[in-house]
Amino acid sequence: MIDMDERALDTLLAEDPGGPVVMLNLLRFRPDGGRESYQRYTEALGREIHGRYGLRVEYLGDGGRALVAEDGQAWDTVLLVRYPSRQAFVDMARDPDYQAVAHLRAEALVESVLQPTVPLQGSVI
Repeated sequence: MIDMDERALDTLLAEDPGGPVVMLNLLRFRPDGGRESYQRYTEALGREIHGRYGLRVEYLGDGGRALVAEDGQAWDTVLLVRYPSRQAFVDMARDPDYQAVAHLRAEALVESVLQPTVPLQGSVI
């Protein structure tokens, strides 16, 4: 699955523990120009949408060969994006300006994982 649906967004809000959320993005690009299409998507989002919803890219990196994983679980890109709240993420996803460019993300990807994460308090791994 590439795109979020309204049900997934409603579930995200229903399970909201409060506070910021860091979205883990695991991306596998289409071999025929997917990476370039994803770049157009990020450029189309621009500073305005970033600023409007307070999102911040915490990490962006190319994936390497997986050392421990099932076959097919190597990802082209790993991206961590911090939002001030789950509500901010949902508001962005529902924004008509975002929806106008979201097709570029879908066109870029063969597969993706989009998983919300919350900081562990007082834990040391």
